[in-house]
Amino acid sequence: MAFAAPQIVRGFSSSAVRNVVIKNVTIIGGGQMGAGIAQVAASTGHSVTLVDTSDEILKKSIKLIEGSLKRVAKKKFSNKPEAGEEFIKKIVQKVSTSTDAESTIQGSDLVVEAIVENLKIKQDLFSRLDKLAPSHTIFASNTSSLSICDIASSTNRQDRFGGLHFFNPVAMMKLVEVIGTPATSQDTLDSLVDFSKVLGKTPVSCKDTSGFIVNRLLVPCMMEAIRLYERGDASKEDIDIGMKLGAGYPMGPFELADYVGLDIVKAVIEAFKTKDPKNPLFDSSDLLNKLVAEGKLGIKTGEGFYKHK
Repeated sequence: MAFAAPQIVRGFSSSAVRNVVIKNVTIIGGGQMGAGIAQVAASTGHSVTLVDTSDEILKKSIKLIEGSLKRVAKKKFSNKPEAGEEFIKKIVQKVSTSTDAESTIQGSDLVVEAIVENLKIKQDLFSRLDKLAPSHTIFASNTSSLSICDIASSTNRQDRFGGLHFFNPVAMMKLVEVIGTPATSQDTLDSLVDFSKVLGKTPVSCKDTSGFIVNRLLVPCMMEAIRLYERGDASKEDIDIGMKLGAGYPMGPFELADYVGLDIVKAVIEAFKTKDPKNPLFDSSDLLNKLVAEGKLGIKTGEGFYKHK
C-alpha cells in the first residue's frame, strides 16, 4: 500500500490543477529570496502577496524590491527618469504584503515558500495552509537542500506539491530548478515549468534528490576547496584564482561561499550528510563550523573566509 498510495492520491486530485494558469501568487518569506521571487512575478504581470512575520520585515522586503527595480530602470530608462519611476511604481503596486498567511491564500493559484531551511518549520507551515488553500492551489518550496517529499508529507496535496528552486539574485539569475517527487502530478510539473518560463527563466527538471542539480555538484566542490585549504595544500586566494582562470568560474569557491552565506553552505552539506552519511563528499569542515559559530557568515555579516567592507 505504501507504494500505491501516491498513485491513488494523484488519481483523485490531479484534475484539480489541469490547465490552471497561474495568475495569483503568494510568497511566504520576505527575505532576499522571497523578495526576489516577488519582484520577478510582479514584473511579469502576476498579482503577488508577500507574507512574513512582521510589517517591519515586509517594509524592508519592499525596499529590496524597489532598490533592485531602480537598478533595472536606470539601465532601461537611462534618458527617461520619469518613465523609470512609473515602471517601478507599476510593478511595486502588484505586490501586496501581509503578516497572516492563512488569510492570503484563498485566491492563490500558487504558494511559494522561501523561509528558513528547517524541515519542521516548513512542514508546520504547509500543514496549516493545506487546510485552507483552494483545491487547485499548487504548493512549492524554494528549499535548496531539504527533500521536497519530506516537506510535502505534511499535506494532503502531494500531487500538487513540487520544488521551485530559484537562484540569488533572483532578478538576474535565469535558472529555476523544477523538482518533482514520485507523487507530483504531471499537470503540476507542467504548471511549474510554464510559470518559470513566463517569469523569463529557463527551467530545468530534476527528481527529488539531495541538492537537486546545481547544489549537488556545487556544494561538494566548495567543501573540497575548503578541505584543500585546511590541509595547507594551497591558499584560498590561489584556489579562487585557479578555479576562475582554469575552470572559467565567475567566482572562486571561497568567494562564492561568502556570497551565499557560510551558514547556508553548512546547512546544505549537513542535509546531504543526513541523507547519505557514508558519502565522504558530504563530510563537514572544522574551519567552516568554526566560522559559522563565530558569526562570520560572509558578505552579510562583513566577514567570512574574506573580510568585506
